[in-house]
Amino acid sequence: MSNNRLSFKEMCTEFEVTPRTLRYYEYIELLQPDREGRSRFYGARECARMKLIMRGRKFGFPLEEIRQWLLIYEDQGNEAQMATFVEMADRQMSELQQQRQQLDEAMDELKSLRDQTAKSLE
Repeated sequence: MSNNRLSFKEMCTEFEVTPRTLRYYEYIELLQPDREGRSRFYGARECARMKLIMRGRKFGFPLEEIRQWLLIYEDQGNEAQMATFVEMADRQMSELQQQRQQLDEAMDELKSLRDQTAKSLE
């Protein structure tokens, strides 16, 4: 990381994303790199935002919700952003719990069908 900035390629490598993904995050204004000619450079702010974006994606938050959440910090500060995160996390935990229940039901049904099929082969 030269001069505390990452090039486009370094940013892709650092966060294990494709160039297409990184360009898309710029397009939807999640990231705003410094531009020097055709080159893009990502400073500490953009790297911190990328860490938050990647964490949000891992937890299943939609990109637009992540974008709105990042804007809260700029418009209203850290405390408002943290309060909003707590609300978002509560909603997402509920959604993930529902998904887990659906997966458990599907797995139980699949196991039962598999066991019945295996038994008929005996």
